[in-house]
Amino acid sequence: MRRWLPRAVAAAGGIGFVGFGAWAMVSPSSFFEALARFEPYNQHFIQDIGAFQLGLGAVLLLAVAMPRADVLAAALLGTGLGAALHVVSHVIGMDLGGTPAIDLPVFGALAVLLLIAGAVRWRSSTSD
Repeated sequence: MRRWLPRAVAAAGGIGFVGFGAWAMVSPSSFFEALARFEPYNQHFIQDIGAFQLGLGAVLLLAVAMPRADVLAAALLGTGLGAALHVVSHVIGMDLGGTPAIDLPVFGALAVLLLIAGAVRWRSSTSD
């Protein structure tokens, strides 16, 4: 049980986070109506929540799919995915507010750095 229970919980949690995150990103109004009735409705905020849920799910699923992989690599890659999807949320909601001239390059640079660091770490941990 010590071997399969944590992996099963991580897989179920990862699938749940990915499913709900994708729903919030793709159809924020439907997500709001069905699950997140916190007034007032804010499309951008719900899509940001979706982006970060997808990142959390990615971390869990990477850890389950590659049990011998480096934990830092999985964390960097999953967080990088969430950060990249956060940029997508800002692109989609550019007309909803914020400061796109600052938000997009800053959030984009963070996403790229996380993904590059994760890929470098992943490659170095699997080549040993």
